[in-house]
Amino acid sequence: MDRILISDLLIRGVIGISEKEREQPQDILVNITIFADIARAGSSDDVNDSVNYRTVAKKVLAHTETIKRYTVEALASDIAALVLAEPGVLGVQVRVEKPGAVRFSRSVGVEIVRMKE
Repeated sequence: MDRILISDLLIRGVIGISEKEREQPQDILVNITIFADIARAGSSDDVNDSVNYRTVAKKVLAHTETIKRYTVEALASDIAALVLAEPGVLGVQVRVEKPGAVRFSRSVGVEIVRMKE
């Protein structure tokens, strides 16, 4: 299965459970792998025959900047649902990380895989 990659999408949003985390936006790092059949786009050289990664990225940015989730798990699920709703998407892998959330680590986060039924 073919894959479309959106790597290291850095977004500012409210995420977390503590009062401090909910006071102002913080960095959220999102990585998305979209599973789709992109053979037609490879032959036609037409973006309309593929999943438009720019459209996906814009939707993810807008959602993440406004949703104010408590957990990275919930945000990852939101993002997966957004991506799966796009035409041509067969499945998605989403990784959401909070840089600097745990002392002595670069980041912490979750990674989920969801497929269309």
